[in-house]
Amino acid sequence: MRAFVITGPGQCSVQDAEPPAAAAGQVVVDVERAGVCGTDAEFYAGTMSYLRTGEAAYPVRIGHEWCGTVSAAGPGVDPAWLGRRVTGDTMLGCGRCARCRSGRQHVCADRFEIGVRRGWPGALAEQVAVPLTALHELPDPVDATLGALVEPAGSALRAVQAAALAPGDRVLVLGPGTIGLLAAQFARAAGAEVHLLGLTETSLAFARGIGFGSAWRAGDLPPGTFDAVIDASTGPELPALALDLAEPGKRVVYIGIAGTQSLIDTRALVLKDVTAVGILSASPGLAETIRLFAAGAVDPRPLVAATVPLTEVGAVLAGHRPAGAGGGPKIHVDPRL
Repeated sequence: MRAFVITGPGQCSVQDAEPPAAAAGQVVVDVERAGVCGTDAEFYAGTMSYLRTGEAAYPVRIGHEWCGTVSAAGPGVDPAWLGRRVTGDTMLGCGRCARCRSGRQHVCADRFEIGVRRGWPGALAEQVAVPLTALHELPDPVDATLGALVEPAGSALRAVQAAALAPGDRVLVLGPGTIGLLAAQFARAAGAEVHLLGLTETSLAFARGIGFGSAWRAGDLPPGTFDAVIDASTGPELPALALDLAEPGKRVVYIGIAGTQSLIDTRALVLKDVTAVGILSASPGLAETIRLFAAGAVDPRPLVAATVPLTEVGAVLAGHRPAGAGGGPKIHVDPRL
């Protein structure tokens, strides 16, 4: 089969690879759609932190936002899974430790991460092997575009849940990228008054174009504090700003990860009696995300600017926009093209 492989910083190609086999408790999925995200770009640039810690090494077969159809079932898997449309969890815990047994497999110390950690091949390929325990079936209303958005949207949904919003609450989302815009959509669906803070007029204009009129640059941000601030940015200075802008007694949620160390003043955290929450993974939010997508509560499909073949992924990772791409921040890949 064909698979996209990063072999070093700035080095990548589409290669012939051995198709996966369904081991015991696993299925093979024919990939229909996969997303390209910031983590993938960090692998391409050589800046991904797992490369420094030894949790990942080149060559890397990326791709952890995906959907497809089950085409093979390994020993111990009900054959009824064959032909089902699915997506799946990125975080594959060991299944034995206390974290896994309590439903926190996404922070298991021995976890694999599909397309990211400890060499589990990703979904920027024609097929991917996935444990049955990670699968989530997709209902008919969740098409391929939505299916490949479930993983990032699950993280965004968890951020909004952590913000504990009530209808009418004012929430500020820092960073109008994919995660930030998904969080904004979920927050709006929860009845919140949503504001976005961004750097470029292009990204803010897109946000306004999908219904978020309160999209600001730093100098234009309305005065006052917010009932919740969700930091979906990668700016090392923004975690402190998020804390500054939070209403005392309310919440700050950190979901973006900066490339360098971020600092906050814990005195401000204590004196404002603010609850700060970190969100690593979509895992506990996948099922609810699928339900909300199927119900039409949110529709993030406009966030996908283009769908490209495997042969164009390298250019996307290098920062090039596909010809004819829309204004959204997300690029999808169809490995069948």
